[in-house]
Amino acid sequence: MVIDPILAIGIDNKGRLYLKPNTVRFTEIYRTATEVHWDNEGLFLYSPKSREWTYLDWYKHIIKVAKDECGCQLVLTEKTIWQNIPSDLQKEIVSLELTTKVSNQSV
Repeated sequence: MVIDPILAIGIDNKGRLYLKPNTVRFTEIYRTATEVHWDNEGLFLYSPKSREWTYLDWYKHIIKVAKDECGCQLVLTEKTIWQNIPSDLQKEIVSLELTTKVSNQSV
């Protein structure tokens, strides 16, 4: 399993949640048919515009698809840049990451 830091998390002007990994490129992720896409110019994974799912749901889905389908665990760091993310969503994502780390360490 490859572990790659998330450089940035944001919501773009089209209302899509995106995650920019440090080094891994997901050019073939469209083959997973999971609605997770790769922007080759911006070098980021993104969701469709949020309709029924929340941004937190999409974050969890993108992380899961990257891990389960592509063998890459994307992780937050203190250097992750938050762009156009409401503070409550940022707190939810950070809390989710902390919970995941604690549960993985106790296994």
